[in-house]
Amino acid sequence: MGLCFSRGDRSTAKRRQSRRITNHSAAGDGGVGSNRWSRIRSSRKEENIIHERALAAAILFQQQLQNGVGTEAFDRSTSLRYPTGNSKRNQGLPRSSSSRARSLTDPLLQPHQLVNQDIKIENLETNHFVLVHGGGFGAWCWYKTIALLEEAGYKVTAVDLTGSGIHSSDTNSITSLSQYVKPLTDILEKLADVEKVILVGHDFGGACISYAMELFPSKVSKAVFLAAAMLTSGQSALDMFSEKVESNDLMRQAQVFLYANGNNQSPTAIDFDKSLLRDLLFNQSPSKDVALASVSMRPIPFSPVLEKILLSETNHGSVRRFYIETLEDNAIPVVVQESMVNKSPPERVFHLKGADHAPFFSKPQALHKHLVEISRIP
Repeated sequence: MGLCFSRGDRSTAKRRQSRRITNHSAAGDGGVGSNRWSRIRSSRKEENIIHERALAAAILFQQQLQNGVGTEAFDRSTSLRYPTGNSKRNQGLPRSSSSRARSLTDPLLQPHQLVNQDIKIENLETNHFVLVHGGGFGAWCWYKTIALLEEAGYKVTAVDLTGSGIHSSDTNSITSLSQYVKPLTDILEKLADVEKVILVGHDFGGACISYAMELFPSKVSKAVFLAAAMLTSGQSALDMFSEKVESNDLMRQAQVFLYANGNNQSPTAIDFDKSLLRDLLFNQSPSKDVALASVSMRPIPFSPVLEKILLSETNHGSVRRFYIETLEDNAIPVVVQESMVNKSPPERVFHLKGADHAPFFSKPQALHKHLVEISRIP
């Protein structure tokens, strides 16, 4: 009721003011009102002329750029493209949903500006990315990466592993890694014999793409481990997770074990304390993405985490591997990521400054740049 009265008062005041102005201008004051409107019309006419001239100059400048004329006179400094916090120019730039100032490592650029365009996508070995989420996540977490890659001309498939995202299976009923990874292996199995993809695995998704690489090495052009479990043969994800938990108090506090078969049996799944999600996984991510994750994440099946993976040099070892480290990661600290890299060195290691455990949220542009760069490595 109070809002209605408030709106009514404002509306009434506006109408009364309008009537007073109208009566004043019509009151035979020697043409003052008429002169005022003449000046306003004249001012608007001048503004229109200025606008038309500016538009014509902009069109002329654009034509000169396209024809390669006069470009030497326009040396654009990096401050225009990467404004600092002290620059007034950045006040008009679009901002992400995060309240944080955007880092220089993740500039607001269009996909075609992120890498040089000398190499055409159709000339690559493959332009098809298959994105594999981490434990608890789903295909939904890649929405920014999907949009950026597709805008750049790539084909993208984001998969929901069994019991994840919108997949209908109960997480607690998953008893093996093969069962958990089946949606991914189904995708690879259906590919034509000559078709290849770039696998990208995040977190526990690293173990999943390793499993797929062992089964379908001829269908995987490159494998990208993004803050992911990059295991050696005979190792389980639990081995890696245990290493990080021992040195990570926040991880210990956040973990919640689920016992669908009774408390006297082994855990069936691992969940996270929602109140600690931001600090653990999303310490650099926009608030809207944290809210999305808090209502979308599901428990991680425990049995696949326990399973040791057997990897051969002829299959898994034949696939080119790349690792992307997230330098502000509270879930898998950099020291743990570097430990995995040192134990099984990939072809190249990339670094995402300012990225938390969810770089597809916190550093989508910089992540996109690395993925495109990896796709173009001959």
